[in-house]
Amino acid sequence: MAEGAALLAAYLVVGADELKRDTAVRRLRSRVPSDMADFNLDELQGSQIEDPMVLVSSLETMPFCADFRLVIVHEADKLVKAVSEAVVSYLANPNPSCVLCLDAEKLAKNTRLYKAVAKVGAKSVIDCSPLKRWELPLYVVKLAAGHGMSMDNAAAEELVNRVGEATVALDNQVATLAELLRASGRITLADVEANVAQTAEVSPWAFADAACERDAARALRMYRLMDNPSLVFLHSVLVGRIRELICAKSLASRGAGSSLSGELGRAPWQVKNHSRWASRFAPGELEALLSEAASCERALKGSADSDAAFERLLLAMTTPGLVLR
Repeated sequence: MAEGAALLAAYLVVGADELKRDTAVRRLRSRVPSDMADFNLDELQGSQIEDPMVLVSSLETMPFCADFRLVIVHEADKLVKAVSEAVVSYLANPNPSCVLCLDAEKLAKNTRLYKAVAKVGAKSVIDCSPLKRWELPLYVVKLAAGHGMSMDNAAAEELVNRVGEATVALDNQVATLAELLRASGRITLADVEANVAQTAEVSPWAFADAACERDAARALRMYRLMDNPSLVFLHSVLVGRIRELICAKSLASRGAGSSLSGELGRAPWQVKNHSRWASRFAPGELEALLSEAASCERALKGSADSDAAFERLLLAMTTPGLVLR
C-alpha cells in the first residue's frame, strides 16, 4: 500500500504484530482528509456488530465531497458468522467509492472471509506476522532511527530482554528514551540499563544466548532476575547448547560448518550464531564443560547447595579458561 497509490476495494491487515497493524491502518486512515473524516471515515468494532446491515449500510454509503469513503473494522476476526458472510457477499460486488479495512490479530487463510479479501487484489492482504526473536534487535535499531536516534545492537538486545517482544511496548520505550536522551543523539547499553526496568520475564533461550556469548555479567544478571526458575530445566538448556557447540566446532574444523543446521535438525536461523560462539571456546573446553555439567547435575539432584552449583557451572561456561585450570 504505497503512499498515494490507488486503493483497492478492501484490505485485510492481519497478524499478531500490533505495531505493524496500527501502522498499516494509520496509513489508510491518513488518506481521508481530516476535515472530511466525520463524513467519510467509519470505524467499528467487529465484536460489537450483531446486525449485518449495520456494516453493509456503511459500506454502501457514498462519500461526501471526496473520492472515497473508508470503513475500518477492528477485531475483524471476532465478526459473527452472519456479519462475516455479509462481507463475503458484499466483496463479490463492492462499492467502487468505498474502501474496507479489516483489522485482525489472526484469521485463518482457509476462511471464506480471508479468501474473499485475497481475491480483491495481489496486495489486499497485509501480513503483520510478528518478527522472530533474533530479528527484534535490528528492528529496534530501526525504531530508534525513526525517532531520530542512533542505537547499537547491544543496547537494542538489552531493551528486548527487558521489555519483551511486543513491538508497541518496544516502540513506546524507544520513544521515551529518545525524549530523555535527545541531546546526545544516541541510545547506549548504559542508557538502557539505567532507565529501563525489567518488565518482561527472562527467556531461558536469551539466558542461554548470553552464556554462549561468554558474557558472565549479563548471564548472571538474567539468571538472578528469573522468578523461581527450574534449575534442572536451565541445566538441560545449557547442556544442550554445549553439545550443539561441540558439534559446531567439530564441523568447523573439517570445513563443514554450513551443514550444522542439517546435522542438528534445526532451522538455519536457530543456529546462525553457533559457529561464532563455538570459536570463543578453546580446544577441549567444551568437553570439559560437559564434565562440569555432570557434577552440577548430581548437586541439583541431591544437594541443598544447588544454586551455588548452578552458578559455578554458569561461571565456568562464561569465563574463558576457568574450567581448564
